Amino acid sequence: MSAVGGALADGWVVAKRNLIKIKRIPDLLIFSTIQPIMFVLLFAYVFGGSIIIPGVSYREYLMPGIFVQTVAFGAGITAIGLADDLQKGIVDRFRSLPMSRAAVLVGRTTSDLINNIFVVVVMSVTGLLVGWRIHTGLLDGIYGYLLLFAFGYAMSWISAVIGLSVKSVEVAQSAGFIWMFPLTFLSNAFVSTATLPGWLQPIAEWNPISSMVLSLRKLWGNLSSDPAYNGSGFPAEHAIPLAIGWIALILIIFVPLAISRYRKAASR
Repeated sequence: MSAVGGALADGWVVAKRNLIKIKRIPDLLIFSTIQPIMFVLLFAYVFGGSIIIPGVSYREYLMPGIFVQTVAFGAGITAIGLADDLQKGIVDRFRSLPMSRAAVLVGRTTSDLINNIFVVVVMSVTGLLVGWRIHTGLLDGIYGYLLLFAFGYAMSWISAVIGLSVKSVEVAQSAGFIWMFPLTFLSNAFVSTATLPGWLQPIAEWNPISSMVLSLRKLWGNLSSDPAYNGSGFPAEHAIPLAIGWIALILIIFVPLAISRYRKAASR
């Protein structure tokens, strides 16, 4: 078996181990699902009444932003899981076994991707209940979901670097969210970038979160009828290729960085 094949096979074994852990501690899955549902209900029924988006209901405009926020925040589990494995010495145990060194990272990111898929399914049902709909065809709908999962998977590798760079689960939990909040809220996820101060608009429009959200709105037909509310310039006109480019760039930078951090963390 090749090195890549070995890493994938061993990684799947580690992924199954992580998924069994979720089965035994269902609180992990329950709380990762409740949080995005609360965001949907909060913005749809509390803040949504004061936000008017021309040509589309705010709930439909909101849902792509909630989806992207959900997978981005869900990636934080990767940092917590790896920090927990390091702290408990499980990584040392893995190193003593005849398995691929990359299996721990492949397994962790794969199991977190599966967890994200489950949460997105629950979010989709919640969105349908509050009035969100996909107005384009089946292929565009599926393409949007695949893009969403690819983005969540890429974000997991950023979290992997964080989880391998800290020495405790508590720090990993805090560090995983400190950078995520400004990245998510300084975007078009909840409001149009046209409503932001002028100096913030270019930052928000080039934000990878904004590219992902706008891509989903285009693919699912949740755009405003007023072009000003959909952003402007290159990021808005080329949102889908730009989102794919962000995913590729994150993977190119953070996969080798995570592998390097893993080698250092495992040798402590």
